[in-house]
Amino acid sequence: MTSSLDPYARQRGLTGFGEPGQEALSHSSVVVVGAGGLGCPASQYLAAAGVGRLTLIDDDHVSVTNLHRQLLFTPEDVGRPKVDAAAQALVRQSPHCDVVAIRARLTSDNADALLHGADVVVDATDTMPVRRLIEAAAHRAGIPVVWGAVQGWHGQVTVFGAGHRLDDVFPGPDALDLETCDGGAVLGTACGQIGTAMATEALKLASGLPSELAGVLSVLDGRSGRWRDVAIAPAPQGAQS
Repeated sequence: MTSSLDPYARQRGLTGFGEPGQEALSHSSVVVVGAGGLGCPASQYLAAAGVGRLTLIDDDHVSVTNLHRQLLFTPEDVGRPKVDAAAQALVRQSPHCDVVAIRARLTSDNADALLHGADVVVDATDTMPVRRLIEAAAHRAGIPVVWGAVQGWHGQVTVFGAGHRLDDVFPGPDALDLETCDGGAVLGTACGQIGTAMATEALKLASGLPSELAGVLSVLDGRSGRWRDVAIAPAPQGAQS
């Protein structure tokens, strides 16, 4: 098959990825919770990379203030449910990807059902209570979570799994979420950097490769353009169950 007929030809040529990685990716199921500043770039790159099934979960609608960072949307999408507009854009860009749009808010009552069957969960939400629900449900199911956050000029990304939990980094109690991505100032390009970093980790995990960010919180300073890594102490024995 020539590269002109194979959209993944340049990806298949990656050392350590190759045909096995692409084949595994094509049979994988990735759930992205949140179709906003992080979920849009993460979803776009995952769909383009050849993920078999991409499920988007969000209950919000597109607003004008989203457009500088949520690049799956256009001014014509303002007022539409985000998952519907995002799914339409993704299918147009990546017709081989099975995109499933779920217009819902993830809660303690539906978290287990919504994440069931996923190989990887991408947490692209913006409030700590929902993030804790996602990580706890994924942990119960043995699903790795690619986690990211952006506020102002700064962003963070990591991977949670059996060895490292969200509580290891943010033990709580949670402060009030007064400056989420919807309500506070945020650099659009920082969302793109964190979102694509999340997509990279999810792509590796979905294709059977390890993530080097498991146990590491990678922090972006958008002002300086620099990244730094902070080691995460593993959960105490017994706290990981």
